[in-house]
Amino acid sequence: MSHADKLFVDMCRDIIDNGVSTEGQKVRPIWTDTGESAYTIKKFAVVNRYDLRKEFPALTLRRTAVKSAVNEMLWIWQKKSNNIKDLKSSVWDEWADEEGTIGKAYGYQIGKPYAHHAYKEGEDLSDYPSADIKEIPCDTDKGIINKRYVYLDQVDGVRYDLRNNPFSRRIMVNMYNFEDLHDMHLYPCAYSMTFNVTTDSEDNLVLNGILNQRSQDILAANNWNVCQYSVLIHMLARDTDMKVGELVHVIADAHIYDRHVDLVKELISREQYDAPTFTLNPEKKNFYDFSEEDITIENYNHGEQIKNIPIAV
Repeated sequence: MSHADKLFVDMCRDIIDNGVSTEGQKVRPIWTDTGESAYTIKKFAVVNRYDLRKEFPALTLRRTAVKSAVNEMLWIWQKKSNNIKDLKSSVWDEWADEEGTIGKAYGYQIGKPYAHHAYKEGEDLSDYPSADIKEIPCDTDKGIINKRYVYLDQVDGVRYDLRNNPFSRRIMVNMYNFEDLHDMHLYPCAYSMTFNVTTDSEDNLVLNGILNQRSQDILAANNWNVCQYSVLIHMLARDTDMKVGELVHVIADAHIYDRHVDLVKELISREQYDAPTFTLNPEKKNFYDFSEEDITIENYNHGEQIKNIPIAV
């Protein structure tokens, strides 16, 4: 049986049996059909580990639309977009403005350049689309001097460090920029990814990642996010000549909406199947060349979809 199914079932049972209700408290979300407050049962600090060497963690209790999920992930990480016109699915339509943007969120943040490292004379930066070289005034004990720095966005910063400093403990992306929160139509839920490289028994470099989420609607989004960031690790591992390792998913507020509880109970009682087989197009290596069409999911047996899920925003 799928390990991802087991983790999901155990997590949902724990939330339902041992979680804390927010009923009667001041909450932000409302139901789209009634406008009433949407309350939840929640658990604090849920941590799930997925070993990507052993299986691809798509739920078999019901089908996860992996390619649609990956399209959204690439919208953020590859296109670095905050406009739903660049996205195939409709998951962000509720938060888009008249121009189609979701404000200074997600792709906007991940695409902002920063001074990544001091420029090394003759350094080849041709594989980093965001690369720019700028002079920065720096204080020294001999006065102010200008130093040349390489500016990269957060994705290229990760790619650069995985290739050049794989055992750094500082390889991460953060989309929770307090300065711009007021210009985001929704604060980032999955807000940071920390990468860490280990080795296997054959001394191959192994890429692992920790996905941090401040909040998650378990029924609507849990496996969607797990599949997205599993594929991201696969793509970045290919990009940097590494093997895939673990995805660790940390959720600060893991919740099930009160109107979803019966749906979740039915879902976790279903038959479970073996995990599907995941393949990434072997002809491609560079992260920016991948699309969701380079993913093949085979032997994916799963339960039927849940219809008419109440939506809270």
